[in-house]
Amino acid sequence: MAEAGLMELDAARAPSPAPPSLVDGFGRRFRYLRLSVTEVCNFRCAYCLPDGYRGKADGFLELDEIARLVRGFAALGVTKVRLSGGEPSVRADLDDIIAAAAATPGVMKVALTTNGWRLDRRVRGWRDAGLSHLNVSIDSLDPAAFARLTGHDRLEDILRGVDTALGLGFGAVKLNAVLLRDTVDSAFDQFADWLRHRPATVRFIELMRTLDNGPWFDAQHVRAEVLERWLRERGWTARPRRADDGPAIEYAHPDYAGRFGVIAPYGAGFCDGCNRLRVTARGKLRLCLFGEGGVDLRDLLTDSVAPERLEQRILDALPTKQRGHELMLGRSGDLRRMADVGG
Repeated sequence: MAEAGLMELDAARAPSPAPPSLVDGFGRRFRYLRLSVTEVCNFRCAYCLPDGYRGKADGFLELDEIARLVRGFAALGVTKVRLSGGEPSVRADLDDIIAAAAATPGVMKVALTTNGWRLDRRVRGWRDAGLSHLNVSIDSLDPAAFARLTGHDRLEDILRGVDTALGLGFGAVKLNAVLLRDTVDSAFDQFADWLRHRPATVRFIELMRTLDNGPWFDAQHVRAEVLERWLRERGWTARPRRADDGPAIEYAHPDYAGRFGVIAPYGAGFCDGCNRLRVTARGKLRLCLFGEGGVDLRDLLTDSVAPERLEQRILDALPTKQRGHELMLGRSGDLRRMADVGG
């Protein structure tokens, strides 16, 4: 009896088995979820939705489904959630979505990517709801070029919202700009001037081919090396990446409060450090932005389904993740528009 009691005591003291984690067949660990909350966007960006959004404006994940989804990924080790679209702020319940993600045990960072059209009016509410990191898409600081690229003459309002956000104590405020041939001659100098006294990061993203933007890509694509060379020649130096960072390599300069970032999907080894998974606004797990199909998770996002089933389906999908995309071969998977999967 005494021996049995000692065995029970030892068992009680033994550490609980570690929960399963998201690791693929190439040893990459996934701590970062990009979750689209809508496909709808009210901008008409030339490289994504030049004719505006024309799809169905309903059927997206509901708030309770989003909460269950985030809990499932957090149980598997995800610590950072980025809400994207489309344009997330077209959803009236965005504050509640942010709050649900921020309240999830294990989630340490909740980020948002927005075109900024409601930024100055809503950013304080997002911060109060638990938003910790903010990205705003601004492809040019020239008002005419911005209006031409987006279909909206809203640059001044959006920049005012960015300045408001910089005063709210976010972990990071970043601007996303697509690297384009039309704007490359002036964009770097303009953004550098803007960054001199602002503790933000401007990230230039190499234009990526999709099934719908072939002619635009051919006319506008500029390799990221152009910016990398510009930065090195002016004394900017690369910073080390953290485990839950996105794909950007950031550059700092002692004379500037802000930083530049470079996202180079056509560069060698770009996918080697992949740490993020994507779920579409309709509940499909995308293992790669430029993959095909997806794994439907929505049927498991109800009260009647044990959360372990959701977690297991996610784990079962990981072995099918490929080592990298095939953009260099001109293959975009089945991706028609970035707004379809949240970019």
